[in-house]
Amino acid sequence: MTLTRSLFTGLTLLSSALLGIAHANDDSPGLTMMGTTPSVPKNIVIMIGDGMGPAYTSAYRYYKNNPDTEEIEQTVFDRLLVGSASTYPAKISGYVTDSAAAATALATGIKSYNGAVSVDIHKRPITTIMEQAKKRGLATGIAVTSQINHATPAAFLTHNESRRNYDEIAKSLLNTDTDVMLGGGQRYFPAKLIQQFEAKGYQYLSDFSQLEAASSPKVIGLFADVQLPWAINERGAHKLSKMTSKALELLSKNQDGFVLLVEGSLIDWAGHNNDIVTAMAEMDEFANAIEVVEQYARQHNDTLMLVTADHNTGGLSIGAEGEYIWKTDIINGVSTSPDIIATRALEYDDWQTKVSDALGFKLSQNEETQLSLARMQGVKVMTTAIKKLIDTRSFTGWTTGGHTGVDVQVFASGPASTLFSGFQDNTDIANKLMSLLPKEAKAVSEIKKSATIEVNDTDLTDAIIETPTLNN
Repeated sequence: MTLTRSLFTGLTLLSSALLGIAHANDDSPGLTMMGTTPSVPKNIVIMIGDGMGPAYTSAYRYYKNNPDTEEIEQTVFDRLLVGSASTYPAKISGYVTDSAAAATALATGIKSYNGAVSVDIHKRPITTIMEQAKKRGLATGIAVTSQINHATPAAFLTHNESRRNYDEIAKSLLNTDTDVMLGGGQRYFPAKLIQQFEAKGYQYLSDFSQLEAASSPKVIGLFADVQLPWAINERGAHKLSKMTSKALELLSKNQDGFVLLVEGSLIDWAGHNNDIVTAMAEMDEFANAIEVVEQYARQHNDTLMLVTADHNTGGLSIGAEGEYIWKTDIINGVSTSPDIIATRALEYDDWQTKVSDALGFKLSQNEETQLSLARMQGVKVMTTAIKKLIDTRSFTGWTTGGHTGVDVQVFASGPASTLFSGFQDNTDIANKLMSLLPKEAKAVSEIKKSATIEVNDTDLTDAIIETPTLNN
């Protein structure tokens, strides 16, 4: 190699190291510039549609399609699709994961048993991406529609041998130093615990109307006893979208970057209920939250958005009973969730009219008879009967009230999004995301120091090549 070429190569490597050290490591691409977009993100937004298997995103496309046009319009999921991922848990739990094991895999890169909250199969804590981000000076946050101590957010923030230990998990969040926590779960956070959060500098929000004005860099917002209300019952409220927007605003105050988890938690809960109208409304709100992040990323091109599901729920089928039909007009015509329709049906003598109005179609004599029998058995049976009626009318099918083991889709945009193309395991997603985190301060200072080393012509190349050692 000639001296001129050595000098050029050395200077190029040094420039790359100095630009990329804050965000790169030896498993991630360097911070080369393509136009004005960095190849490594400063900010990472992880978005999980809980239970959102492939049938959900397909169903959502048809649910949102304008029937007055010839073409079926694409959705945000169609635009961002890059790959797929397997979701199986540790061998001890077989092939079908629960949310805790799936979130553990996505948060740590290690598989564990169903029910595990970022502990391994021996119940030993595993470091999460949020914990790594904190060590590197990044802000961290979550915005979810379940309680904030539910399986998915818990696995990103803390550790427990069982997802069911809600009170223990709630208390442990106090020690995570997470900057922003937004969602439900008031019942798990008694006044004494909230006082402890406030003593650590957190602004506590107990009502959703307080969210817009929140300005503290540390916020815990609990906006429901357990889960937030179903989106279908609060049309236009866009609570997940607003929590996402506020989380982005608050976390952006950290100049070193952030990692944010956003979960459309209730997609899964609607799937467990085999409730297609509620599931599609939750999908719509999750899609809206994705677009909020997309808009943020347009203004901050150093932001990576990674969207996926933790597993599939319910075995949703677009079409049923051997018929090549799926009637979205039936689904779109329902005005409130089936449990609300059932509750109101028990409150009125002229319940048939109330139910028909809420469903958006007139009941047949046979349907009235079936619902009348269900009504006499209480709200739970009535709710199930209404869901089955909607399924029959719309030709929607379900195979289970639990999870299934199918692969899920992966969606991404922004710096390093190409890393997630093609097939991968859910643990691969975690490992790729963690590889994009910045290095610790020690490594940064070492690189800066090496940049000032005085060298002669013959050893310049060697000096520059050896300095960017990006290991912890």
